[in-house]
Amino acid sequence: MPFAQLVIGPPGSGKSTYCDGMHQFMSAIGRKCSVVNLDPANDRTSYPVALDVRDLVTLDEIMDTEDLGPNGSVLYALEELEHNFEWLEEGLKQLGEDYILFDCPGQVELFTHHSSLRNIFFRLQKLGYRLVVLHLTDSYVLAKPSTYISALLLALRSMLQMDLPHLNVLTKIDNLANYPDLPFNLDFYTEVHSLSFLLPHLAAEQNSRFSSHTETKKHPQSDSVVPDSDPATTKFEALNQAIVELIEDFSLVGFETLAVEDKKSMMVLLRAIDRAGGFAFGSAEGANDTVWQIAMRQDAVTMDARDVQERWLERREEMDEEERKAWEEEGKGFGFEAANVGPQAEVAGKSVKGGGAEKGGGMNDDEDYDEDPKELEKIRAAMKDSGIKIVRKG
Repeated sequence: MPFAQLVIGPPGSGKSTYCDGMHQFMSAIGRKCSVVNLDPANDRTSYPVALDVRDLVTLDEIMDTEDLGPNGSVLYALEELEHNFEWLEEGLKQLGEDYILFDCPGQVELFTHHSSLRNIFFRLQKLGYRLVVLHLTDSYVLAKPSTYISALLLALRSMLQMDLPHLNVLTKIDNLANYPDLPFNLDFYTEVHSLSFLLPHLAAEQNSRFSSHTETKKHPQSDSVVPDSDPATTKFEALNQAIVELIEDFSLVGFETLAVEDKKSMMVLLRAIDRAGGFAFGSAEGANDTVWQIAMRQDAVTMDARDVQERWLERREEMDEEERKAWEEEGKGFGFEAANVGPQAEVAGKSVKGGGAEKGGGMNDDEDYDEDPKELEKIRAAMKDSGIKIVRKG
């Protein structure tokens, strides 16, 4: 029974970067994996594409023949794919039992109310695929209460629309130190509890748009400081309250976290995906285990929101230094010079980035990927335990 991840999310959330990193990670742990590009606008993939929707239909062709704009053309392209699903089915047959990563377009209409992508997913399910929807969101949304609430609404609507096993993920979490100080700890945002505590901050943000001078006071239920403006004075008070209650009433949304260049972060996320999609019960190493054995397995790598906050906010520089020293020791064992091992190592003339230790972290979706498998295997063997490697052309 083949398994697949359906990678969705708004533009800039890191979908292609994630597919690149996860493809490398799965290859390194011995899990055969292929990436399918379903985004007709993505003509510069950083990963090796096993099947590309652009071989069926291109955005330029649709824009020319149908006189549509870019967004409308993407919707039209997915409708074309739905109507020609046999093309996708035949392509997937060539991939056999590979674990599939579907890199989906970033237009939010496709996973909030347009039906084509949902219909394609359900037809994939009928082919026997065990699917997990992975909704990626840039962690920058935490910087403002309004963008965080918007992200919650988008995640909730996507969960209701897709109606499949679903995980929401805050990406680029290694960038947290570059954002303004958050009024609450990270677990407040990942667990999505007691959103009413966010209302004063949301009201203060809204009021600040109309007033450039406000006094400050300490919020009674947190250590943060908010403008001394009565939340009741904002004209959006009733709407804010209704939105917060709506999200809490459904009680569906929660977030995993991801720093795609950090090995431990990738391991924790993959384990959560495996549990959601059933791979933990159907893989070779877990096929004969009972549900209780799977649930109580002690060899799991765990990392909760408090660990993430400590790693990327509270002790980032200290832990970066610890990782750098560990990489130096590992590098000496492989015969590398200390100068060539660390957050930005030079291996066989290629730049290899690992561990998320570089200031600012994160990666861009347009980073190049070296497709020489022999070269890549040499690098993986040499730097096996240093983290997720993104290999760039020199």
